[in-house]
Amino acid sequence: MNNKKGDFLWGFVLLLWILVLVVPAARTVFIAVTEAHPYIGGFVKFFILATMGDLLGVRILKGEWILPKGFIAKAVVWGILGMAITLVFTVFTAGAGVAQSLGRLPFAGSKFAQAFFGSTIMNLTFGPMLYIYHKFGDLYIDLKIEKNGNKFTVKEMVDRIDWYTLVSFSWLKTCTLIWIPCHTIVFLLPPQYRVLASAFLSVLLGILVAVSKKGAQKSAVELNA
Repeated sequence: MNNKKGDFLWGFVLLLWILVLVVPAARTVFIAVTEAHPYIGGFVKFFILATMGDLLGVRILKGEWILPKGFIAKAVVWGILGMAITLVFTVFTAGAGVAQSLGRLPFAGSKFAQAFFGSTIMNLTFGPMLYIYHKFGDLYIDLKIEKNGNKFTVKEMVDRIDWYTLVSFSWLKTCTLIWIPCHTIVFLLPPQYRVLASAFLSVLLGILVAVSKKGAQKSAVELNA
């Protein structure tokens, strides 16, 4: 795809999402629909926005817009993860509040503390697993295409993962230094906006993945020099 055309289309879709939030009538309809159908809403938000983040990451990494093989299937993986995120946001924020009320976490009654504890616990437990679910989902699709639908083993999938980058960058740095403060802010938002805000953050995830891959490629070049 032509880079200028791709840049325009990507920015146009992002602008449409922003307009949904800015225009009062559109925002009212959007909130009503997502509250009535939270899982469908979570699926659609991540299907579109997280996929946009992936595409932007490739744009940064490769310098051009590329639709990967299995593009729609990979978007579906994001949609399913969006449904899971819709559930766990409620579980972790409400759970942190209950733990505070029982004295198992401090600062009972503090909304900021509840948001921080919910975000911290989520990103130290579910957060790393989310990376795994996404990675294995993408790898499953890639191997299905590569092997023309023939069978492959879990070991083949495991061997393809760059565990060093996943652990050192995604888990130890991203989950702690970026997602904990970001999701603390998200959890301070009204509930109807939380999943959407997280979906917008998935655009940031695409950038972070691209940056980590660029760093890994640079290190590999330097080692081979």
